[in-house]
Amino acid sequence: MSPTLRAPVLVPGVATGVGSLPHDDPRTAAEVVLRHLPELPAAPQLPARDPREGMLAQWLSALPEVAVAADGSFTVVHDSDAGPACNFDDGGHEGLLTFLDVAAAQDKPPVRVKVQVTGPLTLGMALHAAGVPAPRAFRRAAEATRAWSVAVEELVGERLPEAGLMLFFDEPALVSWHRGDEPLDRESAIDVLSGALASVDCVTGVHVCGDGDVALALEAGPEVLGVEVGDHLVRHTVSLARFLDGDGWIAWGAVPTDRPVGESADPHWRTLARVWCELTRRGCDPVPLRTRGLITPACGLAGYGASQAERVLGIAREVAARVHDQAVAARLTLGA
Repeated sequence: MSPTLRAPVLVPGVATGVGSLPHDDPRTAAEVVLRHLPELPAAPQLPARDPREGMLAQWLSALPEVAVAADGSFTVVHDSDAGPACNFDDGGHEGLLTFLDVAAAQDKPPVRVKVQVTGPLTLGMALHAAGVPAPRAFRRAAEATRAWSVAVEELVGERLPEAGLMLFFDEPALVSWHRGDEPLDRESAIDVLSGALASVDCVTGVHVCGDGDVALALEAGPEVLGVEVGDHLVRHTVSLARFLDGDGWIAWGAVPTDRPVGESADPHWRTLARVWCELTRRGCDPVPLRTRGLITPACGLAGYGASQAERVLGIAREVAARVHDQAVAARLTLGA
């Protein structure tokens, strides 16, 4: 199938995942994702299986100056300007590799998949905390993220040649820019993140954890913004409205991961609908709010038990079905 005939990657009202799962068996994790998130399965990261699949160790391992231990900790052992070496090995990437194998073996392989890489700002913060001066830390982090992004795009193209890829950059470090205690100025941070987004040809997104700096993420130019659903989002009405008006998409983290989620999708749907109503009241166009949205858990699920993680994914899919209904209704209203 030629790339021009691929199914679209961005489809309203589908559910996907955010990074980690608690499973220690990669095949089980892959099957869980493909079963609960069939429209846009997300490659799982499995730090419980091997700590080297942790969000820092997994990607900093490409830098020759970084030594990653079996427990997932890392040490900067010397300076280096050598290019990153991106090796997908069983230690750090078994979750991704097995997911691609299991997906490819399906009777009907997925037509779109999501993969997550830790973003350059978060990797740069980690290197800086390990003693690397800020300019070098963020330069080397940017080089690592860009190299991994290209490698992931090539890997998915080889293993699932008929699937479209959505590549997300996970940036929990954006909380530091929101608080004003970041070691890199704002414009430089935007350049670092935008460079990572521009390194690949696939659909790209940025996941903003918690109360991270949404405006900075948007200024970097992602096609999809992942945010946790909450009342704090109304502070960003103008930025979100501009993003949606420019054909941006939002991955709504509608199912919380920091507290029990219950058994029903109803309260999570009501929270999302309330936030939509307030954003609309403050000036957001209600149509793109409903027609350019995906649903995810708020964050990764490594801290959950396996059955609880599956329940979160199931609830996310239920909320996504309601978003899909809203998108259809909005399009019918417009006569589309």
